Amino acid sequence: MKILILGAGKMGSFFVDLFSFEHETAVYDIDLRRLRFMYNTQRFTSLDEIDGFAPELVINAVTLKYTLDTFREVIPHLPQDCIISDIASVKTGLQDFYATCGRRYVSTHPMFGPTFANLGALSNENAIVITEGDYMGRIFFRDLYGKLGLHVHEYTFDEHDETMAYSLSIPFVSTFVFAAIMKHQDAPGTTFKRHLNIARGVLGEDDCLLREILFNPRTGKQVGRIRSELKNLIDIIDRKDEDALNAYLTKIRENIK
Repeated sequence: MKILILGAGKMGSFFVDLFSFEHETAVYDIDLRRLRFMYNTQRFTSLDEIDGFAPELVINAVTLKYTLDTFREVIPHLPQDCIISDIASVKTGLQDFYATCGRRYVSTHPMFGPTFANLGALSNENAIVITEGDYMGRIFFRDLYGKLGLHVHEYTFDEHDETMAYSLSIPFVSTFVFAAIMKHQDAPGTTFKRHLNIARGVLGEDDCLLREILFNPRTGKQVGRIRSELKNLIDIIDRKDEDALNAYLTKIRENIK
């Protein structure tokens, strides 16, 4: 298969490495410097080169902020039967775009973003395949993620965004709060150092991704749950209520079993 990857960032590079020995691949990025270390693949910096390549599948791996703009720019240079796809962690606007673009499409979310995951050992990681979209495209990505050892789940666009509002916004917002009140520690404990490493990883993400996660219409509800729990915990601390604290610890330990 002829596969075009849009964007030569971390995930784009991962997909190039993944496909380049079994498929004919090309990667497109307007920044020539990001293509310097791309091997076993064609490297494009102009749309005319895409015309000549005539891909059968396009994987859009650009920064979230530019996903839709890049699709609009590239689609006129693709064969009509080419399947377009995205790997965005936030699907805001994509469902409406696909409904009107007149193209076969597939949308997935590999949940092993390069910040924390070991890309060489993904058996404990997950991927989501959106149930709307081209059947053969979905089969292709299900097989791909299965071969990588990922746990594959199928969600609709709405179910995906609801899940992401919970699984991304809660840990991200909790990390933001930790970082916001953090002070330098000359002798940090183990737990503190682990939280600090998590905070550095999260805050190393692209600002556009962080913004889209926070501005997901469903995020406010999840952040409100954090606020309610903090209010409850502060009340227990202020009252030094041992029975209430024991009950609270029992409840949260049940949550993480």
